[in-house]
Amino acid sequence: MDDTTNTSTGTSTDSAPAAPPTTPTDDTTGTLDEALERLHASGPERNGWLSNHAPMAVEALVRHGQAPTVHRWLDHYGHKLEDMPATSSRVTAENWREALGDPRRIADWTEYFGRETAERPWRDVLAEWWPRLLPGIAAGATHPVIRVGHSVRTLLVGEATAPRVAELAHGLGYWAARHQPLPALTPLAPAPDAAAALDAVPPVPEQSGGIRDRLAQLTAFPVWPRPSADDPDEARARLEELVRAATHRFATHGHGEPIMLVHAATAPNAVLRALPALPRTLWAPSLAAAWAASAAVTAAYGPAEAAPYEPADASAEELFARAAAHGDDHTIKFTDTALDIGDATALAAALRSIELNPPAL
Repeated sequence: MDDTTNTSTGTSTDSAPAAPPTTPTDDTTGTLDEALERLHASGPERNGWLSNHAPMAVEALVRHGQAPTVHRWLDHYGHKLEDMPATSSRVTAENWREALGDPRRIADWTEYFGRETAERPWRDVLAEWWPRLLPGIAAGATHPVIRVGHSVRTLLVGEATAPRVAELAHGLGYWAARHQPLPALTPLAPAPDAAAALDAVPPVPEQSGGIRDRLAQLTAFPVWPRPSADDPDEARARLEELVRAATHRFATHGHGEPIMLVHAATAPNAVLRALPALPRTLWAPSLAAAWAASAAVTAAYGPAEAAPYEPADASAEELFARAAAHGDDHTIKFTDTALDIGDATALAAALRSIELNPPAL
């Protein structure tokens, strides 16, 4: 796949300099904290396994100047929320391994991280648990790591208010409860870059059923990135490359499953957002996990053929306003990631998500 070519017209869409990525700023309206407090009585899932996207979507809405729309959006989304499940038994520093990956313990895990973040700096808690949770990055169709990424971004750019720290506890608790390692994989031929690596990911034999059924069929991934990515700065650069490639790929391949394929970009971007809060020794393993998550989603849902797309007909700000008016949570979150990239193909991919996903408002 040529990420610089519009497959509809054959012309370059990235010949002009890319717009600078969106620079996150703190929310001074109080809207985000209000929304998070409103949401924390709810569990991270509904109907037994579908994710509650509201905390992630409202963070993105506030971050891009859409704070006035947040409570109306939550009013519309509210029927999808379910109460936090009841606790069963206390997770502790001694017994956490037996509770890891047990979705029945979501409330126990959330309480555990609530205690941890109340007693210690949130960065210390994140640094301790990040390497424990990374092997299960596919948990909950990657939604837990995405939720953690939105939370960390908020904590990094603003005050660590009680609702924001509590949101990190909720995200980590969800990740721990749904922790899901991928099957053992055979390494395939090395790929020269992230775009080629995603192109070379073999689809699972049966692209049907839920994501857990699909992930169970994974057998092999291309070797990417190169071993030099063990260097923290190189790992960050390759992670940025992966987010860009996965975002661009949505423009040509998002039609395969437009809801699920956004996670091939939003999951590694969540990892990228967390890096500044993590020790540099964790950056290389973070890249490896992010690649596994993006490749897994691509294998599970990617279509066999690319499709044409049109360049975006609006600025980044206008596109996000359009995504907010569209209202679909996945569209909002993917457009948020596309604006982090900011180039013409990324904006075209954001437009494609608005076109492909059914509107919610």
